[in-house]
This record gives sequence, C-alpha cells and structure tokens, in this order.
Amino acid sequence: SLWHSPELLSDIQDGYSVSGHLLVCFSSGYFIHDTLDIIFNHQSRSSWEYLVHHAMAISAFISLIVTGRFLVAAVLLLLVEVSNIFLTVRMLLKMSNVPSPALYEANKYINLVMYFAFRLAPQAYLTWYFLCYVEVQGQGAFLTANLLLLDAMILMYFSRLLRSDFFPSLRKGSAGRDVDGEKFLID
Repeated sequence: SLWHSPELLSDIQDGYSVSGHLLVCFSSGYFIHDTLDIIFNHQSRSSWEYLVHHAMAISAFISLIVTGRFLVAAVLLLLVEVSNIFLTVRMLLKMSNVPSPALYEANKYINLVMYFAFRLAPQAYLTWYFLCYVEVQGQGAFLTANLLLLDAMILMYFSRLLRSDFFPSLRKGSAGRDVDGEKFLID
C-alpha cells in the first residue's frame, strides 16, 4: 500500500487507498480469528497479553474502517508484522532446540535490527505525530490512548527480548530461579 502510494505518508489522518483499507480489514479479521482461537483453545490465561493487544488492535482498526480516518496510521502500524517473521523464527529455533547456534545468533541480530526498523521506529513516529498533530478528543483521543498503551507493551517486549538474547544474566529472579523460562512470549 505504501509502496504503491507513497503520497499517503503526507496525510496520516485522511489519506486513503483501497489496498490500505483492504489490508486493515484483513488484519482486523486476523486479530479477531486469533483472539477466538486463543479463547476456544483455553489459552487465555497464558496468552492474556496477546488478548489485550488484539482487543486494542481490533477496536482501533474497526474505528478506522468505520470512519475512514487514520487509515495511513494503521498501515504504518502494520509494518510491525515484518519483524514478527524474525520473532517467529527465533521462537521456532528455541522450541525445536535446533543444534545451530550460528543460525540463532544470526537471527538474533537480524531480529534486533528488524525490531528497531519495523516496530520501534514506526511506533515512535506515530506517537510523536499523534501527540503533536492530532486533536485530543473523540477518535483522536481514543487512538492516542491506544497508541500509548501499545508503546508500553512494545517497550516491555523489547526489554524482554534484550534480556533474553543479549543479557541472559539479567534473567535470574531474586530467588535465583529463571523468571522468564516458562513462556516463549517472555523468552
């Protein structure tokens, strides 16, 4: 969407493209499906962070679909999905215990770069944009609050990623046990 219509970036509030609209609709469907999958497979307790994230995404995306405003912001936020490729590869490598430390090491650094480029950078830009240019009432206030909560979640996940991959000695709890060892979301 952004590749074919780069002019969208000049109008984050009211820019529109059919491909961007369809992308947001499709992504909303994915978030709804994944939420239902988590609930119906009784994973709610261990995946509550995903459920919170999905609820925020679904509510924000539906407001964008209905009003037609801030579509470009949603498309920019969906850039985070690029970094999910490397997060998923990381998780699969950990789960499979593949005896290839070189592959994990390479992915670790690629993952870090992708996290910055496709998660932290777009999120920081949109946060700055919303705080500087978007009216803090109605949909603007709702989306700004949603964005700030996502900021907190993304920084929390980034902290966990850094502790796990780059500072493993910081993963020990005060009682000496591994506080992150039970969940791949944390790990």
